[in-house]
Amino acid sequence: MKFQLKTSKYVDETLNELFSVTKITPNVLARIAVALSISRDPSIPEEVTDRGGREFNRDTLTGEYDYIYKALIAHHAGREISEEEFFPTLFNAHINRGIRILANEYKYAKNLENLIRNLIDEKQG
Repeated sequence: MKFQLKTSKYVDETLNELFSVTKITPNVLARIAVALSISRDPSIPEEVTDRGGREFNRDTLTGEYDYIYKALIAHHAGREISEEEFFPTLFNAHINRGIRILANEYKYAKNLENLIRNLIDEKQG
């Protein structure tokens, strides 16, 4: 079982940019990215081959909700997944896809308040 995940360079740069404007820590931004990836795109994301970015510990990203994250990603995949497939492979793939969604949402929203409002309104509408 692996306990570290290394993001792509793009993800690292985008996490830094989003942190600088929102002050939301990169680990929380990564969790939001996973949620956006799962909720917005039913396809399985492509595996990340670029590992030139930030390193995260599994506990930093999933913490006490590790089992829930694994269940959500397995449900999204439509099948059981192994520990190795879950973390780091699929978790990282969801971060990679989700951070692109989050960055686009922020560009559209132009500030944190609008971003949060847009994400909440999307779920309520």
